[in-house]
Amino acid sequence: MVDIINQFNIYRDNLMEWNKVMNLTAITEPDQIQKLHFEDSCILSKYYPLEGKKVIDIGTGAGFPGLPLKIADDSIQLTLLDSLDKRISFLKDTCEKLNLPDVTCIHARAEEIPDGYREAFDVAVSRAVARLNVLCEFCLPYVKVGGAFIAMKGPNFDEELEEAKPAIKLLGGKCEECKSYVLEGTDVTHSVIIIRKIASTPAKYPRRFAQMKKSPLK
Repeated sequence: MVDIINQFNIYRDNLMEWNKVMNLTAITEPDQIQKLHFEDSCILSKYYPLEGKKVIDIGTGAGFPGLPLKIADDSIQLTLLDSLDKRISFLKDTCEKLNLPDVTCIHARAEEIPDGYREAFDVAVSRAVARLNVLCEFCLPYVKVGGAFIAMKGPNFDEELEEAKPAIKLLGGKCEECKSYVLEGTDVTHSVIIIRKIASTPAKYPRRFAQMKKSPLK
């Protein structure tokens, strides 16, 4: 446990240092980073078993939720994917300082799936990247049949979920469970949406982002 605490401290300090020269997080107080980034990310494992799983974090930004989940459970085989190369440089530097095994940091747009990554993961996760119908088109193509896509959302997800149901079905998914929680010591309510992959995603998805924006799946 002491080693894990130390790793989170190293992560926090590196995040704060890099944040001086690039925009990684608007949350800059150490205790708030702990609560609103680290604890919030780790709570995901309470709702879905990740031990030994091959996990990809799509649009990971400063590494949330994937990197805290990996620190808490080093059996996870983690891939962090983001479209901004500067963020990937930060993540590589952080992983090197943490000496974490089985972490791959990839600079790529989510819709431009790298070779060998399509339907290659047990779990895809994403935290506050886009509306759910668009997010599903980004993420479900990475998940193997039988796996799951887990979206971390705010408290008012009902409308987004209803809007996304046709897209979820079209992309080979099925909404399995939705859970809301309040972070201890705060009045912040967040939600976890678990979407099971029950069929392969048609090869034409994901489309280019301009097409997604112009014509979201309905």
